[in-house]
Amino acid sequence: MNSADSAAVVVGVDGSEPSLRAVRLAAAEAVRRHRPLRVVHGFAWALLHVPVSPAPDAPPGAGLRQRAQELVRAAVAEAEATAPGLTVSGEIIDGEASAVLVGESPTAALVVLGDRGLGGFSTLVVGSVAVQVCAYADCPVLVARGDQRPDEPVVVAMDGSAASRLAAEFAAETALTRGVPLRAVHAYRHPGSSGPGDMQPLVYDEAQLHGEQERMLTGWLDGLTDRHPGLRLTWRATHGRAGAVLAEASSTAQLMVVGGQGRGEVTGLLLGSVSQSVLHHSRCPVAVVRWPR
Repeated sequence: MNSADSAAVVVGVDGSEPSLRAVRLAAAEAVRRHRPLRVVHGFAWALLHVPVSPAPDAPPGAGLRQRAQELVRAAVAEAEATAPGLTVSGEIIDGEASAVLVGESPTAALVVLGDRGLGGFSTLVVGSVAVQVCAYADCPVLVARGDQRPDEPVVVAMDGSAASRLAAEFAAETALTRGVPLRAVHAYRHPGSSGPGDMQPLVYDEAQLHGEQERMLTGWLDGLTDRHPGLRLTWRATHGRAGAVLAEASSTAQLMVVGGQGRGEVTGLLLGSVSQSVLHHSRCPVAVVRWPR
């Protein structure tokens, strides 16, 4: 996670409506974090060795690169209108969108992008670019999706893993900059259960199990308010599958924060299954915070 004072909030654009929503979200976040905003467009056509300049007899504004320049100018104007006074720059970078944004991430404070783009398949809830950037970026990634609820809390998913603890630190900082409470949510299952068709234990004490999970959650959060003075923190443990519990929690949140990979994830996945589920089903914007490689 880049903490240099000069690190910018970076937003990827492709001219689609989801990317313009991302620009507005990124501009607001840059203001809150006192950072400049950098608008980038991955220009993949250059990799395909196709003509990108207009033909000699083409009308003004024709040509693939000229169109890319125009969409970047439009995104910069959108950011400036959203946050007057914000320092905004724009650049076209030759390369595929996800590779360009991942390449920006080591020197960025935050990467922001839309959940879908112009190249997305209509059947995909979240585009492949968003998933790839969340899986490989070296800084937190904010995906613009769902509804904006500025009066609701920031919610962070906790499972005791190093990734979720890192996510909690980011969520606490974000809640403070937004002036709202932070709510930590932990989803748990009955001991021995792992799938929808599993046999449930014949004997268990639901109240005892819930109490144990609550105590675990408070332990994971120990010291968070000390490290972030002024933070208003609440928490709850909920029985259920993590994806479903977090999707429901997102309906009363302004931002859902998840670790890139937590406990119980399939070994080898750079973006865990729970994180992917949240990306696809969250009803508010999602921030994914990965453990540094």
